[in-house]
Amino acid sequence: MDKEPITVSGLKKLQKELEEIKTIKRPKIIAAIAEARGHGDLKENAEYHAAKEQQAQTESRAMQINSVIANANVIDVKEIENTGKIIFGTTVTVKDLDKGNLNSFRIVGKDEADVNKNLIYFKSPMGKSLIGKKNKDLINFVTPSGEKNYEIIKVEYI
Repeated sequence: MDKEPITVSGLKKLQKELEEIKTIKRPKIIAAIAEARGHGDLKENAEYHAAKEQQAQTESRAMQINSVIANANVIDVKEIENTGKIIFGTTVTVKDLDKGNLNSFRIVGKDEADVNKNLIYFKSPMGKSLIGKKNKDLINFVTPSGEKNYEIIKVEYI
C-alpha cells in the first residue's frame, strides 16, 4: 500500500481515537458481552448479538486506524519553507467570485477531510485545483452543485 499523506494534527486525532478504543470502548463492550452471556440462551439473546456486532465494528475501526497510521506519511507544513505555493497541509483563504464571500480551507488527507470543518481532501476537485497555485491565482472546478470560481487571497503554512 502506498504511503498516504496526513497532517500532524490528523495523526494525533487518529492516535487519540485508537487509544479511546483500547482503554474505554473495548472494556465496555467486553463487559456488555459478559453481562449478556449471563442472561442465558445465546441464540435468542438480542443484547448478546448487539454487543458482538458492536465489538466487530469497533475492532474493524481499530484495524483501519492501525493501517492508516502504519501507512502514514506525516507532513508538518510548519517545517516546510513557505514558498507561497499551495501544498498539502497549507491553509488557503479564497474569495468566491460568484458570491463575494471569503472562506478558509486546509488541504488534508482523506482520513482528515471534513467539508463541514473546511478540511478539504487534496484529491478532491477543489483540492486538485488548489495544489500548486499561489496568491492572486484564479481557480475553477466543478462540484455536484455546479461550477465554482475562486480567487486565492492568502496561503498560510500554519
